[in-house]
Amino acid sequence: MDQYGSYEALPGFKVNGRLTLGENIADLGGTSIAFEALERALAKDPSKRKALDGFTPEQRFFLSLAQIWRTNWREDELKRRLTVDPHSPGQFRAIGPHVNLEEFYQAFDIKPGDRMYRPAELRAKIW
Repeated sequence: MDQYGSYEALPGFKVNGRLTLGENIADLGGTSIAFEALERALAKDPSKRKALDGFTPEQRFFLSLAQIWRTNWREDELKRRLTVDPHSPGQFRAIGPHVNLEEFYQAFDIKPGDRMYRPAELRAKIW
């Protein structure tokens, strides 16, 4: 709850981490399972483990997940959704699960001090 509750969707308007908790957990679980499926597929066919357009399969996985959550809400609609929608706004669904997964840090070589770094002790773990 604290992680998402710290995300500011608009100046003075933060995500309600309690309201969105269930869907945030679902996003993390789905991302984790999907990444595991990718790794299994790549293990079966190592020839697919090559960079395309400069990105590894692991990097493309995280980039594609981030892209599906692109949204552009009008300010009034975003404010309304922050009070009633059990889903976090798209921009936070795009980064929230990722920063909890070690695989994300490995894929992009993210280190302490990098903008998307989240200390290991603060990363949510559900399994």
